[in-house]
Amino acid sequence: MGSIFTKIINREIPGYIVAESADCLAFLDINPLVKGHVLVVPKVEVDYIFDLDDETLAKLNLFASKVAKGIEKVVPCKRIGVAVIGLEVPHAHIHLVPLNKMDDINFSRPKLNPSQEELADIAQKIKEEINQAF
Repeated sequence: MGSIFTKIINREIPGYIVAESADCLAFLDINPLVKGHVLVVPKVEVDYIFDLDDETLAKLNLFASKVAKGIEKVVPCKRIGVAVIGLEVPHAHIHLVPLNKMDDINFSRPKLNPSQEELADIAQKIKEEINQAF
């Protein structure tokens, strides 16, 4: 059985997708730390990010950079924080978190609970920015 991220990649369950390439997918975290929190995953299901082959790891990071630039244009922030934790879902992933203060990327604090409408709106705005830029 595939991870929840593989199910999103395969469109078996819905996700608020903001960008896609042949090798990677980016979608909103549905329980974000802050508005605009995005997860970037390789399409290949590998549990630990440093077990990815060099080419996939490079593609994942370059893709994440493009996504981060799109997020910055939509979500007011000082920068985009990057975190690789990898304990919650056994599928390599990068968290892209809009930052205005250090605590914005504190994973032990309560998560937001945005509505489906809020998620759909921010996803569409980020997607449009990414599509315009690239």
